[in-house]
Amino acid sequence: MMRKTIHSLFTAAALLGLGAYPVIATAAAPMVKTQAPGYYRMMLGDFEVTALSDGTVQLPMPKLLIAARPGEVKQALERNFMPSDTVETSVNGYLVNTGSRLVLIDTGAAGLFGPTLGNLLVNLRAAGYQPEQVDEIYITHMHADHVGGLMAGASRAFPNATLRIDQRDTDYWLSEANLAAAPADAKGFFQGAMASVNPYAAAGKLKPFQGRTELVPGIHSAPGYGHTPGHTVYVVESKGQKLVLWGDLMHVAAVQFEDPAVTIQFDSDQPAAARERMQAYADAAKSGYLVAASHIAFPGMGHLRPGAGQAYTWVPLNYSGLK
Repeated sequence: MMRKTIHSLFTAAALLGLGAYPVIATAAAPMVKTQAPGYYRMMLGDFEVTALSDGTVQLPMPKLLIAARPGEVKQALERNFMPSDTVETSVNGYLVNTGSRLVLIDTGAAGLFGPTLGNLLVNLRAAGYQPEQVDEIYITHMHADHVGGLMAGASRAFPNATLRIDQRDTDYWLSEANLAAAPADAKGFFQGAMASVNPYAAAGKLKPFQGRTELVPGIHSAPGYGHTPGHTVYVVESKGQKLVLWGDLMHVAAVQFEDPAVTIQFDSDQPAAARERMQAYADAAKSGYLVAASHIAFPGMGHLRPGAGQAYTWVPLNYSGLK
């Protein structure tokens, strides 16, 4: 009797596992091959800071970066498990909600830097904000991947925002004389800057500043001249916590933290850019405050600590679910 019962149980199990359900052959699922970093949010004292991804772009960094030692750039990339020909480079913007003002620092490229960028507006909305809510926009410098997102087609993307840029950069990039004198392969830099910024000037929304300036309580500008004539970093402070937004003081973490002397062809004054970078590294490592950079892998936020010799070690911000 026991044997019959056990046999019946196995038979029932077989029917449930196989016979009761048809066996369906399925095709392999197609690969999606897309990513969605979108936004990353953190608190800085009483301020809410949201990193916004504009996307990534492939750049031939071994050709663009300028090092004293032959082969240094490729070797550094390989040591850091990166391709030695092109580097997929993040373009980041940062939104700071002080509680009374909503401030966007850099706007991404929109359509000025190729089809893989131009996602900042979409990600701003995904982060829970609307472009119309932005009160102030602070630009680190007027290269296309930082000012292109000021426009949405023929309209200002942020219709209620006041635009703040260092006077040295507006004087340089909005100059028709400088455009006329520029080499043919550099004219696009001027044209992109003019197309992005002039509509704000025409609407009375452009208000340049000079050097170190408190822009709103808790945020001030600091000169970082060299990458462009008016390149600016922004310092955000709340309740004893500090975040310094470097803009383009550096471009490739795998190379320029190991050797801060490495410059890039986009620097308008390479010696000055290198000096500013070295000073920024030393101060960040000594003081331990949080930093963010436009082209470090999204969200581009972390701390710096001293390494061997002149090298530094990048410590990315630990992920937080932010309850």
